[in-house]
Amino acid sequence: MRNVFQKALWDQRRSLPFWASGVALVVLLEAALWPSMANMTSLDDYLRDLPPALREVFPLDQMATGAGFLNAELFTLVLPMIFLVFAITRGARMLAGEEKAGTLDLLLVTPLSATRLLVQEAAALTLSIAVLGTAVWGATVIGGRFFGLGISLAAATVGAIALVLLGFEFGMLALVTGALTGRRGLAVGVPAALVLAAYLLFVAGALVNEFAEWRRLSPFDQALHAGPLAAQLPASFVWLVLPPMLALVTALPFWSRRDIGIGR
Repeated sequence: MRNVFQKALWDQRRSLPFWASGVALVVLLEAALWPSMANMTSLDDYLRDLPPALREVFPLDQMATGAGFLNAELFTLVLPMIFLVFAITRGARMLAGEEKAGTLDLLLVTPLSATRLLVQEAAALTLSIAVLGTAVWGATVIGGRFFGLGISLAAATVGAIALVLLGFEFGMLALVTGALTGRRGLAVGVPAALVLAAYLLFVAGALVNEFAEWRRLSPFDQALHAGPLAAQLPASFVWLVLPPMLALVTALPFWSRRDIGIGR
């Protein structure tokens, strides 16, 4: 077997379409609610009465527009969490899951080097997250046009990229943790703990002045602060790409020298 990339995608032949169709359906169902929301005569008064703290964390004060509605309802919490669950569980299952099942040795005795194996697994993980992002993009464009949300192609693209990059950062961490430890539990637990810490920093930065500057360090702020349904790509997206790539490059020499056993 020389192409682990194809094998990793083949392993997702059933689950990936399920996830993609699921997130697309979530977006379409939420978009279908917009006409009834837009016709609420008291919507502006309701939004003005929302607690300031709530408006700081979620852009609820922007719900009078179609893009603001989807940002508040989906793109700042629901969809990010779906992408994170998918990316972390999939990343943890790739190498740590193979090792626990005792099938990783079969891949390592092939002509494929350990380095190429990890890189191809990372590429397959990235593509699978991108497939989810494409499903969200398509559903946002279709739902926006059909239900009159007025979301541009550029805004839908930026929103989908934000979700993909957020999933990529923590999914790659799960993959690298699993590769270095061979423990699927750690491969899930470490990025999950960091997700919680990052989200708490994101919320605290919005509510507490002392944490406002530190909020920029949170991947949630880097991905979501511009919308994420925005007209152009924010520069903060760079910080969602560099850490996972650095983690992958740093892990390669340690992974190639690690004794592979069956995870327990």
